[in-house]
Amino acid sequence: MNREISTEAIANLEKRLRYISGMIKQNGRQILNNYPITSPQFIALQFLIEGDLTIGELSNKNGLAFSTTTDLVDRLEKNKLVERVKDTNDRRVVRIHVLPKGRTIIEEVIEKRQEYLGGVLKNFSKDQTESLNEMLAFLYEEMQHINHT
Repeated sequence: MNREISTEAIANLEKRLRYISGMIKQNGRQILNNYPITSPQFIALQFLIEGDLTIGELSNKNGLAFSTTTDLVDRLEKNKLVERVKDTNDRRVVRIHVLPKGRTIIEEVIEKRQEYLGGVLKNFSKDQTESLNEMLAFLYEEMQHINHT
């Protein structure tokens, strides 16, 4: 820990980040109310949009039990947002693939979240926005480093 940073400063940062995270989550939930998916389904689709995953891989990424992830994927498949496909290299492996309807929902929700953030940042200068982005990127990198050591 950097000894130059006071315990009080760290406590204030933690509190602000917690409040900001809560506000972003609340706004995200409000946006999702206009779509036929839940927050856990949205999170799963975000992982799947990066590439097809097995149920086990998706379960590990989202931190849910295998059975819970299976139920979640069943509901996404029922709503025609994803499909199960056989792996081209190993027919025993089934991967979850995002369908166009699922991709459209993710894109629309992310666009609305970005519009929200744009509104929040409207009184920030270009320099303030860039500085905030750089600091958040550094914070993210430091967290990644600590979480992977």
